[in-house]
Amino acid sequence: MLTSTDNPFKVAIIQHPPVFLNLERSLLKARELVEEAANQGAKIIVFPETWLPGYPVWLDYAPNAALWDYPPAKALYRLLVENSLSIGDKHFKTLLDIAKKNDVYLVIGAHERESGTLYNSIIYIDRNGENFRLHRKLIPTYTERLVWGRGDGSTLNVLGTDYGILGGLVCWEHWMPLARAAMHAKNEVIHVAQWPFVRDLHQIACRHYAFEGQCFVLAAGCVLSREQVIAGVRSLDNPPNEAIELLQSMPGDDNQLLLRGGSAIIKPNSDYLVEPILDQTCIIYGDIDPNLITEGHLELDTSGHYSRPDVFRLEVNDLPQVNVDFKSQAE
Repeated sequence: MLTSTDNPFKVAIIQHPPVFLNLERSLLKARELVEEAANQGAKIIVFPETWLPGYPVWLDYAPNAALWDYPPAKALYRLLVENSLSIGDKHFKTLLDIAKKNDVYLVIGAHERESGTLYNSIIYIDRNGENFRLHRKLIPTYTERLVWGRGDGSTLNVLGTDYGILGGLVCWEHWMPLARAAMHAKNEVIHVAQWPFVRDLHQIACRHYAFEGQCFVLAAGCVLSREQVIAGVRSLDNPPNEAIELLQSMPGDDNQLLLRGGSAIIKPNSDYLVEPILDQTCIIYGDIDPNLITEGHLELDTSGHYSRPDVFRLEVNDLPQVNVDFKSQAE
């Protein structure tokens, strides 16, 4: 067995929007949602991609989002940076406290700031609120490169839990075959697949991952309307008008859903444990039976009896990549 228990346990996916670009209020909302899920017996609670403080939907919808030296885009990016957390700061410590007080393993997507760069990160937090792991998206996709830097192999992390190995990837990382192979070698029991929202093509990637990795996949997507985007920014103290104007340039009426959810839970045989739920704010629950993983390994174990290391070998550089190496700091 690759799990720490044979007994079923409950997981939850939060399919509610944040208070868009308002980190403080989004953390308050996260606390309430985690408490609700924990009270229903969830042991592992998962949020979607960059839920803190919201996926940058303007990159896809605002016509002038990518113009060079464009004041509205710069003002909006500044708001995003100001509402992003850093490892060890007070907002990060709030997440640790939420996990500890609710005695749950917490997985949340966040804009994470280090120095002058933002990363699209998954934060895994132990139920004691003391231990954590970090994964930074290896390749921001298409227009995402306007706001995020690239992660490196040092954050291909997983978290050991009472229920087995907990890991994950962000969005289009699920179409990186070697990234999948690296994660499969870590023997995940629960894999968190974070997306802005889980559309049909993403469902295919998640179901494929579940079977290839013989693990349960928690596909997490967000529901978010145009009105909620603008209202979130207006909730900040004195937001710049240029930033609001750029968001208002997104076409459609206020009720239009820019993100449609689609969260689901998938079994190791690729069948749905919980079918995708679209266009609804909700918390999705599922009871995980680890014995299905053991049974599935009779047919497939891509890191074991169904591998051919004499033919195929993968080398993973899991060292942190830095551009300046100060010799005095290494002594």
